[in-house]
Amino acid sequence: MLLLTAYFGSWFGVLAASTLLFWVRRRPAPPLLAQPWPRVSILIAARNEEAAIGRCLTAIRQLRYPAELVEVLLGDDASTDQTRAVAEQAMQGYAGQFRCLTITDQLGSARGKANVLAHLARAATTAYFFITDADIAVPAGWVQGMLPFAQPEVGTVTGLTVVKGPRLFDQLQGLDWLQSLGLVQVVSDLGRPVTAMGNNMLVTRAAYEATGGYERLPFSVTEDFELFKAVLSRGFTFRNVFRPEVLACSLPISTPRRLLHQRRRWMRGVEALPWWLQGGLLFYAAFYPMLLVLAWVAGPGAALLVLGTKMLLQGLLAYACYRRAGLRMPWHLLPAFELYTVALTVSLSLFRLLPLSFDWKGRLYK
Repeated sequence: MLLLTAYFGSWFGVLAASTLLFWVRRRPAPPLLAQPWPRVSILIAARNEEAAIGRCLTAIRQLRYPAELVEVLLGDDASTDQTRAVAEQAMQGYAGQFRCLTITDQLGSARGKANVLAHLARAATTAYFFITDADIAVPAGWVQGMLPFAQPEVGTVTGLTVVKGPRLFDQLQGLDWLQSLGLVQVVSDLGRPVTAMGNNMLVTRAAYEATGGYERLPFSVTEDFELFKAVLSRGFTFRNVFRPEVLACSLPISTPRRLLHQRRRWMRGVEALPWWLQGGLLFYAAFYPMLLVLAWVAGPGAALLVLGTKMLLQGLLAYACYRRAGLRMPWHLLPAFELYTVALTVSLSLFRLLPLSFDWKGRLYK
């Protein structure tokens, strides 16, 4: 009982402190964007995205940044569907510059999405690379919201993303995403780098070229994290922006199986985190096994009390995240979110232990 009390007391203490830090941390508004506004490049890697790419490009056409200052580069990664045709139709008559590049050869060590971005970065003609995904709709103020943070010493700026969809499964993904990004923001606000997010990310050309580009980096299925680490190692700093004006909307993962494969890919990035962050994540993930031990030692009543406390504290953190993102908190999701978390944790643990490949954009990786 002493061990259990110490564990849950520490767990709730960390969560309560994180929530408090998220609430009280003052994040000054970004400086005004200096005149004249610079030209920017938007880089999008796409593979078999005919169902999503039109939505993505429509959002880009609605940016409030002057179109004549925007260069949109789409990399078609050997798609076997109508991705290119849909994209070209969506961008017909665009006042800015748009190019769709068919990617057929490999640059250096880069593969998959990293290889596409390596090609796009070489084709880009500006000093700022805005990177997003085909299943993302960026907000109209995206460029103005991110660009002021890209000071000379800053290599990467990471925006905010939420998953939206009509189903319960979609909404649980949204809650999971935003709450996780809130915890990342707390650590980032303390000056500790965690990661960048390649679906809503600004990389300066200076920082990117200092790394040698994706073709010089070790291949990783979490290419955004690999670039983030390389940029930091070259002496650049980072910014994480948790503001409504940079809130992008992601399409949800359609099935539990696909969600499992997505999270298995993300675990590759987790396995490359510093030891103290990995330890923190293990400490966080041990909650449910420890809860079962508590139910066995002290009875189900004590376990339910602890679970209720967890739901309350996590709900307060989630409320803070939704409020700061300019969204309404879905309180009714909290009970289902516990079941979602348990199912995902157990499934992902088994998937990680078994010698199975995971699917990423139609390609298998170990």
